[in-house]
Amino acid sequence: MSYIDWVVLIGTLTFIVAYGVWKTRGSKDLENFLKGGNEAKWWGIGISIMATQASAITFLSTPGQAYTDGMGFIQFYFGLPIAMIILSVTFVPIYYKLKVYTAYEFLENRFDLKTRTLAAILFLIQRGLAAGITIYAPAIILSTLLDKDLTLTCIVIGFLVIIYTVSGGTKAVTQTQKQQMLVMMGGMIIAGIMVISMLPENIGFVDALHVAGKMGRLNVVNFDFELSDRYNFWSGITASLFLFMSYFGTDQSQVQRYLSGRSVRESRLGLIMNGLLKIPMQFVILFIGVMVFVFYQFVMPPVFFNKVEKEKLEHTVYAEELKVMEQDYEVVFNEKRQELNNLVEAFNQDDEAAVESITAKALELEKRSIEIRDEVKALVKKSNPNAETNDKDYIFMTFVMDHLPIGLIGLLFAVMFSAAMSSTASELNALASTSTIDLYKRSLFKTGSDKHYLNSSKWFTLLWGILAIIFATYASLFENLIQAVNLLGSLFYGTILGIFVVAFYVKYIGGNAVFYASLIAEACVIYIHYINSNGTATGWFEMGYLWYNVVGCVLVVAFGYLLQLVTKK
Repeated sequence: MSYIDWVVLIGTLTFIVAYGVWKTRGSKDLENFLKGGNEAKWWGIGISIMATQASAITFLSTPGQAYTDGMGFIQFYFGLPIAMIILSVTFVPIYYKLKVYTAYEFLENRFDLKTRTLAAILFLIQRGLAAGITIYAPAIILSTLLDKDLTLTCIVIGFLVIIYTVSGGTKAVTQTQKQQMLVMMGGMIIAGIMVISMLPENIGFVDALHVAGKMGRLNVVNFDFELSDRYNFWSGITASLFLFMSYFGTDQSQVQRYLSGRSVRESRLGLIMNGLLKIPMQFVILFIGVMVFVFYQFVMPPVFFNKVEKEKLEHTVYAEELKVMEQDYEVVFNEKRQELNNLVEAFNQDDEAAVESITAKALELEKRSIEIRDEVKALVKKSNPNAETNDKDYIFMTFVMDHLPIGLIGLLFAVMFSAAMSSTASELNALASTSTIDLYKRSLFKTGSDKHYLNSSKWFTLLWGILAIIFATYASLFENLIQAVNLLGSLFYGTILGIFVVAFYVKYIGGNAVFYASLIAEACVIYIHYINSNGTATGWFEMGYLWYNVVGCVLVVAFGYLLQLVTKK
């Protein structure tokens, strides 16, 4: 990067951290630190909720997802508006009525201490690991692109977050997320405008849409029902509904955002704002990925987007093989580019027969280019068995580094760091709240003063921040980072949601029954994931991970009912 890009990046991050510390200085009691003094307005809550969910993984991984697989990932969010309505009607009023600091306090009122503690521990495990991924995800990409040490990048991101989160608590998180959200969406929209403006002169916006559609990248909705399919209309409207119910209704990193609202009405409006704006926001980010795909149909892309691994391969005995593959790749690319230029001409002349014929040729050439990319990946793996060959998450930032002008590159890196900081801050804040309120204050040290628990919350924030950084430095890339986070959530959210569903809606089931039902359900979910991950699942057990949320929730209710029935008899 140029000096100007570094100034933009460092200046943006320094301003956000300094603003968060200055604006929220003086949190002198526990309620102010954990709930922000209940001063948040609905639009601030809505922004905070969206910024918490929109981690750097969203901005790094989602465009790459669209580049390789098209717009189908948007279906993952179809259940979100429904979930926001249900939570606004049911969960929010009860949380406010009980004046809880965390979602899990409610479970002790409804069941008993051990059920509250179990739900809190499940949350701490899941969110503690997710906080590490939230730091690691952008760190590994950014450290590669900036040619900086991975551990150092993880420490920088974690340290910046810890400064203002320890200083100001919930209010600091909410205040900084407003600026972070502005930087994130502003930077992405500018990048989207730039990629469209950089298309060849003979390729207009409508032509780009035609090309994207014929190349299979505008496949927004799939109505085919298939349990093993991760993203279709039915999994989005049902399985994702369960995931979002659990995430926004029982995950303290989100619950804490709207518990800081002035009233039930403000919190409800914040949730509804999220439900209305989240799908358009994700659509824009995915669409940018599609436009990057179209751009790379006319400007030759790298045969492998992870430049560091590719450069390593160039200095091995496999260098000649790589050179031959790159030459083949260039030949295929040039043929495909010519066919796509012909396709645009056929569109403009309304020649349907030519459109269909040329599309078939272009798709065949695209298939061949993918095969060559796979051969290069196999060569990378052959040269270094420990190398990461999945380069989806490098696609967007490679485009940024190679083609965007000076200054904008620094802004896009600031987007990634800001997104990582916003999500991590919410997670550390929630982890500290749950550790303090649900475990330390409730079970370990019950007689401390308000000042003692305020200091404890700050120490827990620091502790979880350090643990997240440590986990981030030892983590490894998954198939796709945004899928990794959703998978991790799906392993635990279904069980946690099941506990809350019983608490709210099934009065017949008591504490002992739901406690043991939760343990059994979580074991079943982990077993189902195990047989799916090693390819031995068959029949109904063969499913995409989004369905784990449904399975976990249903099993808690079913096992809870059976156990309650048996114990009563």
